[in-house]
Amino acid sequence: MAVVLHPELAKGGFAIPPLYLFLSAFVGGVYWMVCVYQYHVVLANISGWKHPISPARAVGFHFLPLYNFYWVFKWPQEIARFVNWRLQKPLMKPQAVGIAVFAAFLVRLLLDPGLGLILLFAAFSHVSECLRRALASPAVPVENLPPPTD
Repeated sequence: MAVVLHPELAKGGFAIPPLYLFLSAFVGGVYWMVCVYQYHVVLANISGWKHPISPARAVGFHFLPLYNFYWVFKWPQEIARFVNWRLQKPLMKPQAVGIAVFAAFLVRLLLDPGLGLILLFAAFSHVSECLRRALASPAVPVENLPPPTD
């Protein structure tokens, strides 16, 4: 619809998007960062679990050029580590989640910010579901804690 209303967007090159497209992509990106922050706040407050990533670090490293490509793999791995430890079974595959977030990140940067945002939240829905299951399960004894990473 945006290309029909603004054909200059389809020509390639640098085109300033209309305000409504920019605002929706910007607000969606900010909301995504808030979600990342909140996931890590929740994980930092779990008794018996020492989460290696602070909420501010989880969000802040997304803004470091080039490192952000590694970071979209790293923090989902730590969430997967918690989920799999808490459930005592490999429910969440860290590489699959990292690839999904990375692919959505690339689509958002290179192709279409709206589609990339949809893909980011699709990956997040999987992370949220796994985290919900892990938090609903009974606590694991402290002696079964995995060794810390970082």
